[in-house]
Amino acid sequence: MEIEKTNRMNALFEFYSTLLTEKQMNYMEMYYADDFSLGEIAEEYDISRQAVYDNIKRTEKILEEYEKKLHLFSDYIVRGELLETLKRYVNETYPKDTAIIQYIEQIQEVEE
Repeated sequence: MEIEKTNRMNALFEFYSTLLTEKQMNYMEMYYADDFSLGEIAEEYDISRQAVYDNIKRTEKILEEYEKKLHLFSDYIVRGELLETLKRYVNETYPKDTAIIQYIEQIQEVEE
């Protein structure tokens, strides 16, 4: 399993997990976050390995569709990059302006 895909699925799951069914949430969490194999998940739920695989693939598509429509994850990444750029700019241009620095820190706290 690719690490980039795993990281992306975990990130999308964080943003959209509440929109999934309980079964979808459980399978995705076990597979991506807890690193269970398809066989282990199948055994846990007393279903076939193929059923687990199909559910995970379908859920991956659902998460990608949510992101395509809502952009929560990509917007989060862009906001983080813009905040870092702003922070560097302020530190270089206005290093003694503590008010601006505090506002940036407050925005970063909200983002986390």
